[in-house]
Amino acid sequence: MKQAIVWAAAAATIAFHAESARAATSQKVEQSAWGVSGLPSYVNMYVYVPDKLAAKPPILVASHHCQGTAASTYSETKSSFVSLADKNGFIIIFPEATGHNCWDVGSAKSLKHDGGGDTHAIAQMVRYALTKYNADSSRVYAFGGSSGAMMTQALMGVYPDLFMGGVAVSGVPCGCWAVDYTGDTATNGQWSGPCAGGQVSKTAQQWGDLVRSMFVGYTGHRPRLQLWHGTADTTISYKNLTEAVKEWTNTLALDTTPTTADSKFGGPHELWRNKCGFGVLETFSVTGAGHGVSWDVNTAVSFLGLDRVGSADPEAEACATGGGGGSGGSASGGSSGGGSGGGGGSAPVAGAPSSGGAGADAGGSGSVSGGASGAGAGPAAGVSGAIGSVGGTAGAANGSSQGGLTAIAGSGAGAPLTGGSTGSVNDSSSDSGCNCTFASHSRGEARSPWLLLTALGLLARRRRRERERRAVARGSGAEFAP
Repeated sequence: MKQAIVWAAAAATIAFHAESARAATSQKVEQSAWGVSGLPSYVNMYVYVPDKLAAKPPILVASHHCQGTAASTYSETKSSFVSLADKNGFIIIFPEATGHNCWDVGSAKSLKHDGGGDTHAIAQMVRYALTKYNADSSRVYAFGGSSGAMMTQALMGVYPDLFMGGVAVSGVPCGCWAVDYTGDTATNGQWSGPCAGGQVSKTAQQWGDLVRSMFVGYTGHRPRLQLWHGTADTTISYKNLTEAVKEWTNTLALDTTPTTADSKFGGPHELWRNKCGFGVLETFSVTGAGHGVSWDVNTAVSFLGLDRVGSADPEAEACATGGGGGSGGSASGGSSGGGSGGGGGSAPVAGAPSSGGAGADAGGSGSVSGGASGAGAGPAAGVSGAIGSVGGTAGAANGSSQGGLTAIAGSGAGAPLTGGSTGSVNDSSSDSGCNCTFASHSRGEARSPWLLLTALGLLARRRRRERERRAVARGSGAEFAP
């Protein structure tokens, strides 16, 4: 009996390793392949490419916390983002600041577009992956906790031409970390005590001007952000969430007052919609939580649009119409909820298709100017499984956060997309920061041809679905909305 158990265990081990050999893993890419001259030598690139890669895959950058590694971030997100990448075919980049306690988000190099700092290194990783894997330049996102959250906000500010959105947990506003930052690892120069302690405060205009100074002359789309923070965080003060709201409402040309406010996930939840009616800034304050604040995977995934397989970015889809997106009904686990189509607007965004706004599952058909149906595809079923909070215990030597993404169970119910209320479109390409502008994005390439093909594809699919519904209606006597 004992021998049988030993043989069974050995067989299971062999099978496990055989499966592991076949399965995708996080692989290191040498800087000689992806880098350019002048980048920090200590920054490494690891990339996770699922076995079943989407035809034009999105990219997610997952940056580690202080004292973290690419391997630790891969392990912490294996049951959440990595599992979802296997399902939906997107690529995950795991950057790593080898031998450095935290990411450099405070130096002049990192806070300047292509300035030669850590942010520049990560931008080069993205550019490499876009070319190497024929990835979707209009669907590049970032995620991180603690120092990774700081990097996420920095990437949104310094590289708005590359990123469409990010989720940051327990971070600080872009540029805040520059206060008292020297970058000297030997003297704890990587830590910004004033910023961590919530002592850095600026007006919304000052924050916005700071972000705009990082990429002088840029007038294109600005990425959306979802921010999570514990109200009792003693490592990175909760005051930084207030400052971040001032920064991003100004940068994204949003009202200072949120569009909606309620209580969700243990505390105040606020959402700001842009002029297209799409939610582009969302905050979750978790009452009583410290640095290890818990956050919800379904909410984060839906905000980024990574629950959508083979479709356009949800914000680009919603804001590419002559009007706002449909007022989509909620969807739980992918069940249908009718959403009314977007209303017609005066003019579609430059270079964008004139397709209907996104509803939930089978949205209403409401037409828009340009003739395409407003029926919107709803969110996919929610991702079940574990996801976490950016945990962190204070480092004894320097007070920096050290922690992992401690898992909490995901609900498995599909969260509705944040876009959805109707609204007018701003078709200008001014420097207002309005997220309705999609004239160009990433690598300096025009998005018009791709968006035109997307529009034609959406129109063809919607017309085909309409014909199918009418055929069913004639056969069954059921009535469908026109």
